[in-house]
Amino acid sequence: MQFAKLRIHGHFLRALVMLAVLFVPFMLSSQSPSLDCSKCLHPKNVIVDHVFYRGRKAIRVRSLPSADAAYDAQKSGTGGGIVMVDESTFHNGTIDIDVAGMPQAKAPALARGFVGIAFRVPLDASNYDYVYIRPANGRADDQVRRNHSTQYAAFPNFEWLKLRTEFPGKYESYVDLVSGEWTHLKIKIDGVRLRLFVNGATQSTLLVNDLKLGDRSGGIALWIGVGTEAYFANLQLKPQLR
Repeated sequence: MQFAKLRIHGHFLRALVMLAVLFVPFMLSSQSPSLDCSKCLHPKNVIVDHVFYRGRKAIRVRSLPSADAAYDAQKSGTGGGIVMVDESTFHNGTIDIDVAGMPQAKAPALARGFVGIAFRVPLDASNYDYVYIRPANGRADDQVRRNHSTQYAAFPNFEWLKLRTEFPGKYESYVDLVSGEWTHLKIKIDGVRLRLFVNGATQSTLLVNDLKLGDRSGGIALWIGVGTEAYFANLQLKPQLR
């Protein structure tokens, strides 16, 4: 009887070990930084509040009029700003998020509802890579504008205008978008490579093979551009396991 109990106990322990082997890597490979916690969000040059938008709890992020005015005078940077997210250290892996963006009512004429994600952001936010969409371009009656529906850039030395001027078409692409509608972004990052997938597509919309700030780690931030009213929900990080 005692031997039988020991055998059962041994089988039970082995089962627990197997469960740990199966599920611990999964638990470690997925993070969902909270967007519900106001203290966990750190805005820079933007206004942030919690709202309910098109059926979802969301973070609304709006550009500051002062930042928009500064952009309107020079038209070279992207204006807007970021919201740094606590507990979001990231190196390689996948970033999933739902976003919606549109130009604000009194936005500069060139506003397109710029909305996206900054990644590998240092604590001082002095430089970072980011990728974003221009929802107002997605169905524009102008092929050139449509071709500028997505964008990769790096702050502060590789903004969109520099990249577009020096490398036309290399860091932008077309994708179907609608201003103000929820759009799912999946961003896969590995070393200096980035792949952007939009709305569940199996093929990437934008490919970047030379991230300007190199291979490093850092935080995640919600990103918007000039004249934008944007919404963010369902942020999930899936670090790449080696």
